[in-house]
Amino acid sequence: MSEDLLKSIREAFDERAANYDESAMHQALAASVADFLDLTGVQTVLDVGTGTGLLLRFLDRRSPGLDLIGADLSPGMLAVASEKLTNATWIEADATSLPLPDASIDLITCVTALHMIPDMAATIREWRRLLRQEGCLVTATFLRDRGRPGPGSPPPYPVDHERFDSVESLAATVAPFGFGLSRHEEWRHREEAVLIAELTPRAPLEAQAARQRPS
Repeated sequence: MSEDLLKSIREAFDERAANYDESAMHQALAASVADFLDLTGVQTVLDVGTGTGLLLRFLDRRSPGLDLIGADLSPGMLAVASEKLTNATWIEADATSLPLPDASIDLITCVTALHMIPDMAATIREWRRLLRQEGCLVTATFLRDRGRPGPGSPPPYPVDHERFDSVESLAATVAPFGFGLSRHEEWRHREEAVLIAELTPRAPLEAQAARQRPS
C-alpha cells in the first residue's frame, strides 16, 4: 500500500480525533457491536481501525478481563484511545501488516473501516494469519443506499463500499479467503444503516493458501 495513501488516511483521522467521540452514531454503533459479539471461548480481541477505541471500551465494560488490542493508522486517534482505556494494547499499524504472532487472536473486529482499506486481499490474509483455529471476524459496514454518510466534502482517499454493502456482497468478498457469513443483523440510527456480520473461517489457512498459489 502506498505511503502517500496511508499518509492521507492518517492525517484525515488525526484531524477528527479530538471530536470523534462526540458522534452519537459512533457511540451507539460501538455499543451495538459490543452486544452482538459472541464471546464464548474468547480471551484476546483485536479491533482493526479502532479509532478512539470506542468498541473496546464498551467491550471492556461488558466483559472485564479480556485481552484487548486496538490497531489504527492514526496516532491522534490512538492517543485518545490510550487515555480513555488504559488496560488495552494500542498499535499504530497498517491493517495489512500487524506486528502480532500467528494464531494469537480469538476475535477480530473492524467497524466502519473496511471501505477505506485499499488492499482487501492482503488485509484478509493477514487477519486469517492472526486468527486462532476457532476464531472469527466481526465487521460493521454501511448498507447499500441506506447507510452511506451524507453529502459533504469527499474524503482525501479512495473508498469502496460496494464490496461490503449487502449480505450478498460481503459474503462474496470474503468467500475466496475461506470465510463464510455465520450470522448478521441490520442496525439503524436515524438515516444511517449498517450491516453487522460475523464471519468464520470455512477452511484451514494452509489449504486456503495452497488454493491461492499460482499453478
